[in-house]
Amino acid sequence: MENNRVLLSIENYVGFITLNRPEVGNALDLDMAKELLDVAIFCSESEKVRAVVITGADNKFSVGGDLKSFANEGEDISSLLKSVTGYLHQAISLFARMNKPFIGAVNGVAAGAGMSLACACDLTYATPNSKFVMAYNKIGLTPDGSGSYFLPRIVGVKRAFELMYTNRLLNAEEANEWGIVNQVVSEDELMPVVKDLAEKLASGPMNAFGATKKLFYHSDRESLESQMAMETEYIAQRASSEEGKEGISAFLEKREANYVKGITTR
Repeated sequence: MENNRVLLSIENYVGFITLNRPEVGNALDLDMAKELLDVAIFCSESEKVRAVVITGADNKFSVGGDLKSFANEGEDISSLLKSVTGYLHQAISLFARMNKPFIGAVNGVAAGAGMSLACACDLTYATPNSKFVMAYNKIGLTPDGSGSYFLPRIVGVKRAFELMYTNRLLNAEEANEWGIVNQVVSEDELMPVVKDLAEKLASGPMNAFGATKKLFYHSDRESLESQMAMETEYIAQRASSEEGKEGISAFLEKREANYVKGITTR
C-alpha cells in the first residue's frame, strides 16, 4: 500500500495508522482523505489486523481540514468539500462499524476534523500537551467527520453547543473530565501504553467487540424493550459462536481464552 499522507504499519495484529503531513499540522486535504479511506478499507477487511490505532506524525495529531487547499478552489470549494468529506466519512464509517477496536493516540492538537476523528475512536488517549477544539463555527462552518454525531453523545448536548458556539479549547485534563479522552499519559508513554492496550484487545474476542459496538450505537434509537430484544439476539448468537464457545470453555477450565488461532475473523 503506497501511501504518503497516511502511513500504515502492522505489528502483532495491530494496525498503526499515522496521519503524515506534519509540515501543515497533519491537515486533511483531498489526497489524505482518499488515502485514509484506502487504509480504512484494508484495516476493516484484513485478517492481519484485529485492532487499529490512529495517531499523527511529529507530535501532532491533526489541525483538521486544509483550509488553504480548500480556499484555492475558489468557486469550486463546495464541490471539493463534498469530495473530501465523502472519502473521510466513508473511512470513519468503516472504523466505527468494523468489529475491531479503534483507538486514538492524540499526541498534539486535535482541531476541527481532527477532534471529530478523536471523538469517533472507541477509546482515546492523549498527552498532557494535547488540546481539543471544534473550530468550525468560528470560521462560519459546521462540523464534519462525525463530530455532530459523536460529540453530543460523549459530552451531552449543552456542552457540545458550548464547544461549537464559543470555540472553547479544552486541554487534555479537561477533555479527560468531559469524557472525550479515556486517559492522559506522558508524551513518552503514550504510544507504549496504547500499543500495549491495542495488542491485548487484538488478542481478544473481536466479533464480540463488534457486536458490542452495534448495541451501543443503536441504543439511543431504541426503546428499553427493543434494545433488550437486541441484547437477547446478540448474546444468543455470541454464545453459539466459536468465540463464545472458547470463552465459556476457558472460564470453566480456569485458563486464558485463545481467540486468535483457528478462529475466523469474519
